[in-house]
Amino acid sequence: MPETLNGRKRINEYLKAQKISYSQLATLYGMNRQDVADYLTGRKQTPAATRFIIALIKAFGLSYEGK
Repeated sequence: MPETLNGRKRINEYLKAQKISYSQLATLYGMNRQDVADYLTGRKQTPAATRFIIALIKAFGLSYEGK
């Protein structure tokens, strides 16, 4: 499974800058808040978490290459 640390970091920075909460993101994607939080903090590192992170990177137009 690919490492998602850089992607999670970029997403969390974006969410903070845009003032988007995990709850708002969960509502938007039809998920529960705890799963979103677990995925974006790295507590759950599953294939579903990786797919969600990739989807967010694409949706937000973030770079996922090294900084």
